[in-house]
Amino acid sequence: MRKLITLASFVALVMASCSNEEPNDSTNAKGRVFFDLALQTEVEDTRSQINCTTPAVEAFKLTIEGVDHTYKKEYDTIEKFNDGENYLHVGTYRATVTAGDLSQEGYDKATFVGSKEFSVSARENTEVNITAYIANTLVKVETTEAFKKYFVGGSKFELTTKAGNKFDVTGKTEPLFIAPEAFVVNGTAVKQATQSGAEGATVELQYKMESPEAQTFYTIKFDLTEAGGANIEITLNDTVVDTQLIDQELNDNAK
Repeated sequence: MRKLITLASFVALVMASCSNEEPNDSTNAKGRVFFDLALQTEVEDTRSQINCTTPAVEAFKLTIEGVDHTYKKEYDTIEKFNDGENYLHVGTYRATVTAGDLSQEGYDKATFVGSKEFSVSARENTEVNITAYIANTLVKVETTEAFKKYFVGGSKFELTTKAGNKFDVTGKTEPLFIAPEAFVVNGTAVKQATQSGAEGATVELQYKMESPEAQTFYTIKFDLTEAGGANIEITLNDTVVDTQLIDQELNDNAK
């Protein structure tokens, strides 16, 4: 269910300056502006709503910029915006609302961003509906039962973001929220012991993604695809993206 938050009289106080110039016609006409904000927690590649902490209205920052003229006004909080007058000169604008910080990566670290272009007409009320979406890339790492049964010594996975942040993603059921930039998943998996009692070999695994999309949930799954063979298959949202060979035969006890 979409979470709808109405920002009553989401209004802009604008003042002309060298860098804040509003369009002026012969009558210096203005129109009144109201904003409504909705939060959408659904992301691509899953039809489920993402379970995350949604920001309060007061957490959203607002930026209004001119599209057909030079104008920019920023508000630290919605309350500050609401305290101003709600009139803008005639023209076309773009409003952007933001809550959170994409550089703050981690579990339950959602950043919401939404924008909408709108036009102001003289002596008319303009209602602008903005939907703020999750702006992060979401990632989860899974292993199949076949993988777990073979690598009886266990497995570990670590995700490293472009910013250099490292996260243990082993066995996590909740998605990791990161900036929509390149990331790499490195893992190790320990094979079964041999009949002679020697410890099972450790297999190193890796998957890199160069250009993940924002507002998208990626599930990276490691699977053992051929019993007695030598392949580990990596899938991304149920699409095979890589196959990694294991040097020695998987069934050590078959020797």
